[in-house]
Amino acid sequence: MKQTHKNIRPLFVSLSVLLFLSLTGCWSSHEIEEQSLGIGLAFDKGKKSFIEKGLNEQGDGYLRKDLITSTYQIITPQVASSITKQSGPQQKSYVNVSETGDSNLQMTRELSLRSEQPLDAHHMKVIVISEKLAKSYGLEQLLDFNLRDNDFRPSCLVLISKGRASKTLETKTAGEIPAFRLVGIVENAYRTTRILPPMSLIKIESKIHSKSSFLLQNVLSVNGEVKFAGAAVIDGKTHKMTGFFNEEELEGVTWITGKGKGGVVKSFDKETGQLIVYEIESMKSSIVPRVKGDNISFDVNIESVGRLSENWVVSGNSFKNEFLKKAEKSSEKEVKRLVGNVLEKMQKEYQVDVAGFGNRLRIEHPKVWKKVKKDWDQTFSETQITYDIKLTINDYGTSGGSKKRAL
Repeated sequence: MKQTHKNIRPLFVSLSVLLFLSLTGCWSSHEIEEQSLGIGLAFDKGKKSFIEKGLNEQGDGYLRKDLITSTYQIITPQVASSITKQSGPQQKSYVNVSETGDSNLQMTRELSLRSEQPLDAHHMKVIVISEKLAKSYGLEQLLDFNLRDNDFRPSCLVLISKGRASKTLETKTAGEIPAFRLVGIVENAYRTTRILPPMSLIKIESKIHSKSSFLLQNVLSVNGEVKFAGAAVIDGKTHKMTGFFNEEELEGVTWITGKGKGGVVKSFDKETGQLIVYEIESMKSSIVPRVKGDNISFDVNIESVGRLSENWVVSGNSFKNEFLKKAEKSSEKEVKRLVGNVLEKMQKEYQVDVAGFGNRLRIEHPKVWKKVKKDWDQTFSETQITYDIKLTINDYGTSGGSKKRAL
């Protein structure tokens, strides 16, 4: 028995040494102080910056076409440490660097010629693509490198910009980081029906492979300020931006899909013309496909529960069921208008299904879907769609109801 213990002891020591050596670190690791952390990326039509022009005048550069300008928002350890030591209205917590060319990978590597700290994209939060670029090139081309490179997280958010995408990565507010601001606005979906569910790189890749049309949230930028406003329509076949939904039309899509987490419906009393505001507490929608022979149609059933949050009708007594029914009908009429308008634009103007009608058909009638999926957008544009909206007010605020909720 003692002899056995003597044999085990050397083996135990050897294993301990090997485990200790394995804890010394990765051979390919880089210290955080040596990295530039990329957190935002903007794609625009090619336009050299002042610095790029100056550098090119002094050097020959490399062979390329000036198709795309990529703007990288970077946080370096130096920038991060300076934020904690300094303050003031002009203090920036980020650095934006632009590079113009025709290859996303090559443009990224060019940054290694301009800084001793190579770009690290593991923390990339958002990619913004300008409308002009999205109309000229398919997303599978623009995002090919980002989808292939495992440095980019699949959860990275993708947005469309009406103007220069690089402008959305700017701010005049000290200490604010524009890339984080854009991601943070998405979290406000519980306050409004005008924010789409996040569209990440991995979701876009899925849409591209399935040749499905879809929407991308649009963002505006003016003088360092930004606003989410409407959505870009991405065609399933070309993967290019083919149109645009304004803010009201995006609301209509949210009601059809039932994916809204909150928001308001503003309507006007039929008799007095005064304001009535319905606040959404919950919503749900069911898209039911009907198949009879070669004929396909859809029924959309939308339901919502909410509160009467604002009422300008002086004669309206929110205690009375009669007035509540009137308020519900007024709000339902407004939702019907939003839904009807966006369906008209989807089917007649753009001829694309961006609300999931085809997906419901695929799930409930797979054999029928196989026959029509190749030209689904065209088939969808000729499909009859009926919709029914039911809104229920179960809360009147602090002036008439038993419930109370902070705004």
